[in-house]
Amino acid sequence: MAAARPDAKVVKQAIQWMLRLRESGHDPALQLECAQWRNARLEHERAWQRLTHLHQDLDLRAIPGAGLALQTLETSQQRLHRRQALKLLGGVVMVGSATWLAKDIDAVSAWASDYATGTGERRAFTLPDGSLMQLNTHSAVDLAFSDQQRLVRLKHGELMITCGPRHSLLVQTRDALLEGFEGRFVAYQDGDCTRVSVSHGKVAIHRSGNGQLLWIESGENWRLDAQGAHRLAHMDMDSMAWAEGLIVTQDMRLADFLAQVRRYRHGYLGCSDEVTDLRLSGVFRLEDPEQLLQLLPQTLPVKLRQRTRWWVRVERLA
Repeated sequence: MAAARPDAKVVKQAIQWMLRLRESGHDPALQLECAQWRNARLEHERAWQRLTHLHQDLDLRAIPGAGLALQTLETSQQRLHRRQALKLLGGVVMVGSATWLAKDIDAVSAWASDYATGTGERRAFTLPDGSLMQLNTHSAVDLAFSDQQRLVRLKHGELMITCGPRHSLLVQTRDALLEGFEGRFVAYQDGDCTRVSVSHGKVAIHRSGNGQLLWIESGENWRLDAQGAHRLAHMDMDSMAWAEGLIVTQDMRLADFLAQVRRYRHGYLGCSDEVTDLRLSGVFRLEDPEQLLQLLPQTLPVKLRQRTRWWVRVERLA
């Protein structure tokens, strides 16, 4: 069962918020009000996420009567005219075609995720059963909640689930179905595998084929791939630290460290062959990946070669 489609009225509210932010998007108070509206109810956030994913594809001009208001909104330099246009457009949306809205949401429901984050973004959501879901950078999930099941489908990226004692929570990944019981765990869909870490509680791995359960206990880390499930004896990075905005490493290869930082920034980030195996230990803040990179020459015999802000290569210090 797919996640319920947002109510047309809620979608209209989401569009109005988008229009208000378009008008006065730099107003901190307005941004806070919008955030409060999104966090107030699950369906608010779901409608916002779907409209956000439509992005440029959602053409408000397709709503009958909206074209003139949008044109006025975009071209008018007078605040009064812009307010009038905004009011008009809001009215058009409110009394416009609910059928159009429903059809548009249905058209993208197959590919637009219920929850998602962009590059460098991390967000937390409370699920309908009270569980806490945190999404790491560039991640997307769909929900399938009903009286019979509580299922999160991880489409790509990484999530952390904190589930309560009442019911287990299912997480479908590319490599296995996970079932969490009162605790906290992370699932990360890497290039060719899914990595699962449990901080407390326990997680059952349901693998297709043999029907047997494999249990991951508190403090364990596992790799799931086409060849099977493998427990990882050594971890060179704290798998939970990203939820606190940190990368915490212990004797980690520089190439692997840069691969993690790359997830949080746009553009090219690489290193020369002679520095790939340098080792790095420390605590690094994710809030500013560019500033984080500037710390590397202070801890390792390397230099940064930077062609543009979006092209950075780490090389051996001559």
